[in-house]
Amino acid sequence: MSRSVIVAGSRTAIGKLSGAFATVSAQELGGVAIKGALERAGVAPDTVDAVLMGQVIQAGQGQITARQAAVAGGIPMSVHATTINKVCLSGLQTLYLADLMIRAGEAAVVVAGGMESM
Repeated sequence: MSRSVIVAGSRTAIGKLSGAFATVSAQELGGVAIKGALERAGVAPDTVDAVLMGQVIQAGQGQITARQAAVAGGIPMSVHATTINKVCLSGLQTLYLADLMIRAGEAAVVVAGGMESM
């Protein structure tokens, strides 16, 4: 069984409800964080096997918001993407699922996180 490790992290600035980021979509913010994490880790976007992103408030955001964020972060459309929608801890759930995928040998490089914009 493979071990999984977190090699880098990235986040955007924290805003407030209806504040400076109110007009920026969660997918755009997620894309910025994904791109930053890949750069910090020194991982090429085309080596990513899967993208898992949590998002609670998806209404009006379009389909497969994880894929939208992945593409915004430079990851190819061919990479598997899944959005987790839970009221609490959807981003943390993606880390758990990424760990399972890696330890099961289903993936070697997984981007996992969460995104919101209000």
